[in-house]
Amino acid sequence: MRVLLYRPAQRKLESGSDELLDAWLEDQSTIIWMDFGGEQPELERQILLERFGIHPLAIQDALRDRHPPKIEAFDTFTFILFKGLDSEATGIHFKTIQLALFVGERFLVTRHSSESPSTDQLWSEVQRDAAGFARGPDTLALRLSRIMVDRYLRLLLALEPRLDVLETEMVEKPRDEMLAELIGYKTNLKQFRRVFLYHVQLLQELKSGRFPAIRPDLAHTVNDVYEQQERASSLADLYYEMASDLIDGYISVASHRLNNIMKVLTIITAIFVPLSFLAGIYGMNFEYMPELKSQSGYFVLLGIMGSMVTVLLYVFRRKRWL
Repeated sequence: MRVLLYRPAQRKLESGSDELLDAWLEDQSTIIWMDFGGEQPELERQILLERFGIHPLAIQDALRDRHPPKIEAFDTFTFILFKGLDSEATGIHFKTIQLALFVGERFLVTRHSSESPSTDQLWSEVQRDAAGFARGPDTLALRLSRIMVDRYLRLLLALEPRLDVLETEMVEKPRDEMLAELIGYKTNLKQFRRVFLYHVQLLQELKSGRFPAIRPDLAHTVNDVYEQQERASSLADLYYEMASDLIDGYISVASHRLNNIMKVLTIITAIFVPLSFLAGIYGMNFEYMPELKSQSGYFVLLGIMGSMVTVLLYVFRRKRWL
């Protein structure tokens, strides 16, 4: 639990814990940002309910380990629930956390189910420059939303070069490990798409509607966050299709290679079947086979076999089977 209290008159920013709540309640000009780390749910529930007047149903949704992203308007505040990236998400293989925002006229309350790098980044930005507080809690909430979306975008954009490399290697030297890697990408991109579907719908509502404590003059900022989220959603769809196409391409390449191998084996079989037939006939030890008494019979048979091989190879090459 951590708290930032901004006093506009003095342009002063104070950092602390829940002891700053009393100062915020006493001075109606102050703005507060309270951040919960999800470690004390009962204490968080009590503070949200008693100090900020948050609706119990909104608190219930915020404290859940899993809940779809949503936006909901209450009398004096707006409740926004995102799926954020966890602190260990450095590649396409990622996990999400619950990131809840309560935006009021004089307060911003954030709650994340585990460590949130996006919240930490904004916290550091505000401590370096308190101008964000002067623009209001709604501006802070939108800035946090943008940071969260940018983290998703960085993960997605880092995937594109790897897909290009896989596409090149697939033609030159395909390996089974590539297929396993692509299937993993496809699975994670499907999760990206599901998260982004919720986020785009959420931001569409925020863009098109009026919500308490979010000023209409922030329409351009809302639109900016929406466009970035839509871009992330489009990239997730694009890379999902690319991964699907590469999987299909790998299967096609593997099938083509197998067909070539089978063609070679079939040609070898076609050549040796007549040779095996002749060898089988003259391998029978019947006493009255007329060719057995011929002094040149062995060499004649070898010549016939060689001629058959030559003719078959010529026919296969003419038909471009070799």
